[in-house]
Amino acid sequence: MDIDADVMARTRSRVTRRLIPFLMFLYLLAYIDRANLGVAKLHMQSDLGFNDAVIGFGAGIFYLGYLLLDLPGSLIVERWSARLWIARIMISWGLVTTAMAFLGSRFFGSIQPATQFYSLRLLLGISEAGFFPGVIVYLSHWYQPQDRARAKAYFMVAQPIAIAIGIPMSRWILENVHVAGLASWRWIFILEGLPPILMGVVTLFYLTDRPQNARWLPQEQKTWLINRLKSDEARKIIQHRVTVVDALRYPQTFLLISVAFLTITGNQALIFFLPSITDSMKSMPVTVRTFAAALPYACSAIGILINGNWAQRTGKLKWHTAIPILSTGASIGLAALAHNHLWLTMGLFCLAGFTAQAYLPAFWTLPTTLLGKSAAATAVGLICLGNLGGFVGPSIFGYLKTATGQYNSGLYVLSGCMLLAGLLATQIRSSQHPPLVPIE
Repeated sequence: MDIDADVMARTRSRVTRRLIPFLMFLYLLAYIDRANLGVAKLHMQSDLGFNDAVIGFGAGIFYLGYLLLDLPGSLIVERWSARLWIARIMISWGLVTTAMAFLGSRFFGSIQPATQFYSLRLLLGISEAGFFPGVIVYLSHWYQPQDRARAKAYFMVAQPIAIAIGIPMSRWILENVHVAGLASWRWIFILEGLPPILMGVVTLFYLTDRPQNARWLPQEQKTWLINRLKSDEARKIIQHRVTVVDALRYPQTFLLISVAFLTITGNQALIFFLPSITDSMKSMPVTVRTFAAALPYACSAIGILINGNWAQRTGKLKWHTAIPILSTGASIGLAALAHNHLWLTMGLFCLAGFTAQAYLPAFWTLPTTLLGKSAAATAVGLICLGNLGGFVGPSIFGYLKTATGQYNSGLYVLSGCMLLAGLLATQIRSSQHPPLVPIE
């Protein structure tokens, strides 16, 4: 091994050990806070008089708030401070999650419970906005383009792990914690809202914005990393990568937004309502129903790691995006058709879970691979407009469940969204293709 290769290996290892486990834990907390509503609703609905349409709209309105700061969030990380921005996000979302515990109480005065619910979910989205796109941009400050798919795979695997852990944990709280006269669903929000506040304070002292400021990185490794990242950026400029303004005119940006919207529509509805779907299988014990709701997301963690590492080896980002999405759409559709066959249905949900988020590392590597750093930061924020699907999916699913009294119609809609997203993803161009001409 030559000297440069040795420095590269040691630098990659040190950066990964320092950043990825910490960012994974923060993302795990974020998704526990997003997904806990799916479990809390099992008791909260009867206490507050909410139907599935109210829950679905409240689950979805989170993403309207989330959209407000997505683009500014990615630019703030690029041009200001990831450390301060991420710390602010965590502290504010922890406070709002904890406030969810007091829905319907005198704490909110005479405001109707549904209005309280919608307002807090909207505020939660605003509080958390910018976290995911900010981290995606932040990783580009530490990893070369060829290393980013794997780094993002490790980071993103926290999402399904959070759901796989969070559903049983929230269900345990729901069934067992009855303290101080508070309903157990309220304790879900209290016990899962406090850790982000603590970790927000830790973030202020732990994260480092850029390699230039990394006192934990030896000078030799710091110099090597700074020079390599500058070289990668200079190469993009020579290859005529688009500017920040051009990102708004770049055709592939809008294709990526469409893929993100349709995929998030399917995934978020499934995250919020899978605990309800499995809870309706009354022939199974509560423990088995809880396990059935969490198992697909344990499969998701495996899918993300396999596809992320595979994408890094092949470099075929388009196909490592499109194929998992198409497979998810097919699995959800078949699960709806097989609803009378309990174990077959659960097997298909596990298959859908395995592929549902496997596309993430390849998909989110595309903007920083195709564009310069500032343009990529803009594109990441624009692509996050696809988070509007997080509002549409749960809202439509909750409405269809309330209107029809069963889940199949909603599952067919989710299947259609995923299949269309997969077909659109086959039209994404990778860096191996000739440069695209921006829209005139």
